[in-house]
Amino acid sequence: MLRPSPPCRPRPPRDFADFAPPGWDRPAVERPVVCIQGLGFVGAAMAAAVARARDGAGRPFFNVLGVDLDTGRGRAAMDSLNAGRFPFATGDSALGGAVAAAHETGNLVATSDPAAYGLGKVILVDVNLDLDPTAAGPDGTAPRLELDGFRRAIRTVGENMTPGALVIVETTVPPGTCERVAAPELAAAFGARGLGAEDFLLAHSYERVMPGTRYLDSIVNYWRVYAGHSPAAAEACRDFLSRIVNVAAYPLRCLSSTTASETAKVLENSYRAVNIALIEEWGRFAEAVGVDLFEVVEAVRQRPTHSNIRQPGFGVGGYCLPKDPLLALAAARQIFDRGDLDFPFCRMAVEVNRAMPRVSVDALQRLLGGSLEGSRVLLLGVSYRPDVADTRATPAALFVTEAGRRGARVLLHDPMVRDWPELALKVPQALPDPGEIDALVFAVAHEDYRRLELGDWLNGARPAVLDANNVLTPEQAEDLRALGCPMASIGRGGD
Repeated sequence: MLRPSPPCRPRPPRDFADFAPPGWDRPAVERPVVCIQGLGFVGAAMAAAVARARDGAGRPFFNVLGVDLDTGRGRAAMDSLNAGRFPFATGDSALGGAVAAAHETGNLVATSDPAAYGLGKVILVDVNLDLDPTAAGPDGTAPRLELDGFRRAIRTVGENMTPGALVIVETTVPPGTCERVAAPELAAAFGARGLGAEDFLLAHSYERVMPGTRYLDSIVNYWRVYAGHSPAAAEACRDFLSRIVNVAAYPLRCLSSTTASETAKVLENSYRAVNIALIEEWGRFAEAVGVDLFEVVEAVRQRPTHSNIRQPGFGVGGYCLPKDPLLALAAARQIFDRGDLDFPFCRMAVEVNRAMPRVSVDALQRLLGGSLEGSRVLLLGVSYRPDVADTRATPAALFVTEAGRRGARVLLHDPMVRDWPELALKVPQALPDPGEIDALVFAVAHEDYRRLELGDWLNGARPAVLDANNVLTPEQAEDLRALGCPMASIGRGGD
C-alpha cells in the first residue's frame, strides 16, 4: 500500500555566513543584507561603498553579498573580494582599503549562488545592458538593444528574492526599461511563486561612478538621482541611499518616475558625448591655424556657465559614452514603438567620437614624414581613461588597428593594464629601449607618465613624439624640444 508523501517543507532560511567561502573565520554579526548583482567595475565598487557605510557609533549598517556568474571573469572578481582585494587595478587607495576593511570586519562576501538574493533587504542591479551601435534593430536602422541578458538577471532576482525586498536598478538602461522590462519580469517571477506584483519594490538610481583616483569618493560624495516604481519603492530607495551617500553635503533628488530617472542618465552621457564631438572639430581648426585649443578651453571654462566644456583628445571609450547616446533612439523604436523619433546629434556624436583615434594616426603619419610603413611606434596608454585598468571600447583599439594597417609595428605600454582581453594581448609593464622606437604616442594621462623623467629614459634617443591627449606637462614638453625630438600635439598648432 502506497503511503502519502509527507508535506513539502520549505528550505530552512540560510544566513550570511552560509555564502562565505571555505575557511571563512570572520565573526558572524546579524545585520540587514544588501545584495549586489554583478561584480564588474561598478558593482565591485558599490559593494565596497555599501560595506563601508557606518552608523554614528562606527558599526557597519549592512552585510553585503556580492553575486556574480560562475564564469572566469566572475570567479576572479569573487575570489578577489573574498580575499579582501578589489578585483581591478585602480589608482584609488581608498577603494582597496574599503574592501580590505570589510574583509577584516567580515561584512562582505561574494558568491555565485542566486539563493543569496533571498537574504537581501535591498538588491542592487549592476549588470550590463548592452547595445550594439553597429547592428540594426527591428526597424533596420536604429541600433539594437540586447535585452536578453538583462531580462535573465532580473528574472533570477525575482525567482529568489524575499517579498517586500527592494530592487534598485543602477545599470545605465534605455528609458522605459524599469517600467516595461524589469517590472514585468519581476511580476512574472512572483506570479509563478504565487505572489502578487505588489509584493516587490522596484526603483531606479543610476550610478555616477568616475573610475580613477577618486573612485570610491564618486559614489559616497556625489549627488544622486532616484525614482520609484511606486511611492513605497521611492521611499525605501531614499532611506537606503541616505545611509550610503553623504546626503548632508550632496542631497538626493527624487524624480517623478523611473523612466524620468533613466532619461536623466542617458541625457547626461549624451550631453557629454556631443560636447566632446563638438570640441573634436575645433581641434582640427586649432592645429591648422596655429592655436593652442587647451589654452582657449581654459579661458572659456572661466565663465561659470561653460565650466564643463570638454577638450580635444585621443578618443572616447569605456562602457558608457561610446553607446549611451544611442539608447534613447533604441528605446524609442524597441520599447515605445515610436519610429517617428530620431536623434541626429547623438548619432553624429557617436560617429565623430568613434573615429577620433584616426586623427592621431594621421598626425603621427605626418610627423614621420608622410608614411608609417616599417615604423616602430610605442603607444603609451591603452586603457580608456587615466589611472584605471578598463580597456572596454578603448580608443586605443582603433589606433592599433589603423596604424598597423598603414604598416606600423605598434608596441604597447600601460602601467595599469597587464591583459587586454578585447584584443587578446599582453601589455608589458616595463618601458622598452627607446633607441629601438621611431615614435612615442602619449594617449592616456596616467599619473605615471606625467611623472616620467623623459631625459633619463630616452638617454640620448630622439624619437618623434605625439601628445595625443594633453598627457605631457609643460616641463616635459619643453625637455623634449630641448632634446631635439620632433613633436606634435592633438589640439595644438605650431609644435
